[in-house]
Amino acid sequence: MSAASNERRNEAAGSAGEMAGGDPRLDKLVDRLPPRMGDTVTYLLKPSSRWVRIPSGALLVAGGVLSFLPILGVWMLPLGLALLAEDVPALRSSRSKVLDWVERKKPHWLDPSAPKK
Repeated sequence: MSAASNERRNEAAGSAGEMAGGDPRLDKLVDRLPPRMGDTVTYLLKPSSRWVRIPSGALLVAGGVLSFLPILGVWMLPLGLALLAEDVPALRSSRSKVLDWVERKKPHWLDPSAPKK
């Protein structure tokens, strides 16, 4: 595990006790992100960042819907929904189902020793 991911985990744990949602599988996926993106997602998942997370999630969902335009892409839709799931209980259960699927079908995504692709 890299020093940056350890630092992100310590910052998240130290500032709010745990990230919003509290799902360790989500923490493992965030740790696999490149450092700059991982730091941003860690910041957005903090409970104190709600005022940034909700508009960011809504903009990402809108960008995902408009993925036929040149700069935007479909990748924005699941990321936006994951951010909104922190604050919308109906989406939280769907996120949990997706993480269950990842745990069953793609367990290497949650393995910190697996190489990043």
